[in-house]
Amino acid sequence: MTDKEEVTAAGDNPEMILTGKKSGKALLLDSGEDFDMLDDDEIDDDPPPLEDAGGGKKTKKEPAEDQDASPSSLVDEWMDILGNGQLRKKVLRAGNGPDSRPTKGQNVVIHLKTSLADGTLIEEQPELSFTLGDGDVIQALDLTVQLMEMGEKALVQADAKYAYGALGSLAPEVLPSADLALEVQLLDATEAPDLELLSPQERVALAGQKRERGNVYYQRGDYAFAVNSYGFALQITESSSKVDISPEEEEELMDIKVKCLNNMAAAQLKLDHYEAALRSCVSVLAHQPDNIKALFRKGKVLALQGEYADAIRNLKMALKLEPSNKVVPHSLILVMKETRWTADSSFWWI
Repeated sequence: MTDKEEVTAAGDNPEMILTGKKSGKALLLDSGEDFDMLDDDEIDDDPPPLEDAGGGKKTKKEPAEDQDASPSSLVDEWMDILGNGQLRKKVLRAGNGPDSRPTKGQNVVIHLKTSLADGTLIEEQPELSFTLGDGDVIQALDLTVQLMEMGEKALVQADAKYAYGALGSLAPEVLPSADLALEVQLLDATEAPDLELLSPQERVALAGQKRERGNVYYQRGDYAFAVNSYGFALQITESSSKVDISPEEEEELMDIKVKCLNNMAAAQLKLDHYEAALRSCVSVLAHQPDNIKALFRKGKVLALQGEYADAIRNLKMALKLEPSNKVVPHSLILVMKETRWTADSSFWWI
């Protein structure tokens, strides 16, 4: 690849293609491969999904309560949000009533103090803004802020599973499998902007943020959340506009759309959502017929579905566009072996 914005995922052995069975279907580069890459972000490993991260219920040392908390709020019971003891919320200062709670899709602003379970402060963010329910932040925040009243201050105890999981985080610096204590105050909630009224550059920036969040989820092995974030980015790029847009700006939005579709296809393949991955690849190729990654992934999906002739055709097209690629030939040969093709067949006459 010559595109500097496209980087390679952690290499899995291409020889894994069609060597095992999964749900009655052959495995095709099931864990990803050198050619399975995401735009802008390097995939360093193939980690377990966040939902598999973290351990069982842990004993936590509760941090000191907020100094401003009223005596009545201090005796409030902890709310077990998910019923599993791994995400709990306690009101430190009451808000403006249940009717003031934000709803999914609104843009919220919170004051956030992130600490370890023992009270060690990691980071303080006086005005953290995000779209509620879009997966822009860790699950602990997305799930608890929608239960808060405007002006409310709350303490949240989050198992690592709903924070940064088994991998931890570099920014903020959180060790793997670390439980967190979050002090949250809901400052503001407003309706999300009308996409049709956003300027082209605002749409580009917003779609780019959602795509980057999707890439983070993909890196962490949380492919369902990655698909979700890419979906939000696509909605932004595909929205109609009541604002004048130049051809250059349209091209910029299209570039983000194609990257999202390509990355979404990669995540859908990880989830074994083959029909959805195929649709994503077809959408990419409708805009960019020579997109090598889309051709390659489409070939993978078709092989998994038993459409070997079409799979070989797409893989051959990818190889023709990039003869120096080392993964495509391996994949192509192995698919051909599965269908009893021989090396002296039309494979070499591209």
